[in-house]
This record gives sequence, C-alpha cells and structure tokens, in this order.
Amino acid sequence: MLDLLEWQKKLQPDILENLHRRFDILQFIRVSAPVGRRTIAAALQISERVLRSEVELFKEQNLLRVQSGGMDLTEEGHTLLDELAPSIQNISGRTQLEADLQQLLHIPRVLVTSGDSDGQPWVKKEMSRGCVSEMIQTLSPDDVVAVAGGTTLAALAESVTPHPNLQQVTFVPARGGLGENVDLQANTICAALARSAKAQYRLLHVPDQLSDHAYESLTQEPGIQELLSLIRSPRMVVHSVGDAHTMATRRNAVEEKLDRLKNLNAVAESFGYYFDENGTVVQKENTVGLQLDDLGEGQKVVTIAGGASKAEAIIAYMTYRPSDLLITDEGAAEAIKARL
Repeated sequence: MLDLLEWQKKLQPDILENLHRRFDILQFIRVSAPVGRRTIAAALQISERVLRSEVELFKEQNLLRVQSGGMDLTEEGHTLLDELAPSIQNISGRTQLEADLQQLLHIPRVLVTSGDSDGQPWVKKEMSRGCVSEMIQTLSPDDVVAVAGGTTLAALAESVTPHPNLQQVTFVPARGGLGENVDLQANTICAALARSAKAQYRLLHVPDQLSDHAYESLTQEPGIQELLSLIRSPRMVVHSVGDAHTMATRRNAVEEKLDRLKNLNAVAESFGYYFDENGTVVQKENTVGLQLDDLGEGQKVVTIAGGASKAEAIIAYMTYRPSDLLITDEGAAEAIKARL
C-alpha cells in the first residue's frame, strides 16, 4: 500500500494531506460519538465548510451515519479505520517514533497516537483505545488488573465497552483514596471500568496516605490483607505518570512539602513515588496499595501518559523502571525525543 501511495503523491501531491484529515475526522468521531459538526470543527480546527463536504463524502461511502443526537461510525467505518491505521502510522512517521522511543527509553513496546493531549483532550480517548485493545489481547478469565487514578485513567474508564475477554476479569484500585477530586480516585475509576466492561471489581476503602502507626495497624486487618494480596499480585497494572508539582498540589500538599519537592528537584510522580530527572526516588509517600517493589515477573505494566508537558516526567519514571508498554501521543513522543 505504501508503494501505491508514493506513486499517488507524484500525481496528486495533496493526497496525504487529505488522507490525514479524513482519517483524523473519522478517528475523532469514533472516540467522541455521538458528536456534532461544530464540536468536530472546533476540536480539529477545520472550517465547517470543509467539514460539511467531508461528512457528505463519508455518508456516500457508508462510513458514518447522522442522527438527531450526532454522528457516529458505521461498522464499515470502524473496519476502514482499523485496516488503515498501520499505514497511517507509517506514513505519519509515528511508527518510527515508536521505534525511537523503544530504543531511547529501553521499553519493549511503545504505542504513539496522533495529537497532543495537552491541548487536545480527545487524544486521551485515543490512547485509551490502545490500552483497551491491549487488555483484550492479554487478559484471561480470573486475571486481576490494578488500576491507578488520575485524569488519563478517567478517560480510559470512558473508553471500555463489554467484551468476552474482560467479563471474568477483576479490577482493583492500585491505591487507596486520594485527597483529590473523587472522580479521579483509583476506586472510582476501577468501579467505572468494571461496570463498563461488565466485569468484577473490589474497592480499597482506606485513605491513601497514613501515619506509620495507622499504616501498620490497618494492614494487619484480615480483610485488608486479603485485598492487598490481590492488588499487589495483578496480571496487569495500568497507571499514568504525572508532573511532581502538579500531583502534589492535586493531593492538597502543604507549601512546606511543595518547597521540599522543589529543592529535591522532583519532576515526576507515580505510585506515590517522586523522582528527579535522573530517575532517582527522592521521596516516597506511605501509601496503602501497590508499591513499585511489588512489580515483578509475569505482570504486564502499561503506562499511559501523553502531552508534551509530561515528557520530562515520563523520562524520569522510565529511567527508574521501564514499563512493558508505554502508550503516549505525538506531543509527548516528539518532546521526549528532543530531550534525549
């Protein structure tokens, strides 16, 4: 197919521009359906006149349907996107970006989606689709999936649909409750994921950060011990990586703690661990749940993190412990490559 495209480029130089635009429109409709024209035009920065003609083309080709609630793809539209995706990855340069990041970060696999989630929130849904696909391909009945919290994982919860490979899976939160918006807590996201997948779930009803005495006392409770054994030995772990200052602020850290993290040059946070730019742990919270030391053989660790602003945080975390799969976007991938 690539050879054919090369010949077409000589005869019709704007073919790739049209192909990318039409692919992006269909992709946006898939992750946002049902959706209206104005929303698409604003998100993709396309004039409504151009979009109107593209929509007419898609309707003629039976790729989408327009209903009162908005547009969504037909089965043929979904099939076309799936079959076209590998070629789009190649000609867009994202396949090469994936290979570059695998080498630079020493990661077995990298998936790079289009866009930059810093300015395009819908890109998080496209990254989430990659994670859902990985879960479907990897998980078996009775497997346990530990899920962390945050805005990126909240988008994942919205992207899951029922699938036979997920219905016998148990989702558990990677950590206890956080001092942040309840919608971003691991418990909330875990439950939403399981409900969307029609799977099972267990929740960890304890504060995320505890004093040493409270931590020792609580973890001796039989019910908590049984749940922690599930959380600390999952088949798959799905988490994100955040900027250290942003994450500490979201968790209502006092000014003294923020200053300490700044003095320690902390740039990244994940699982309650704070890392400097060299990937060294500079501070660790006394959290109830999954610890980085719990991750071992037989567990697939999937990191979902995008946006150019997270490049430094991703590098720091991956320097400490490369994941089995990094799902990111072009914005972050290009920024990571520029830094390394």
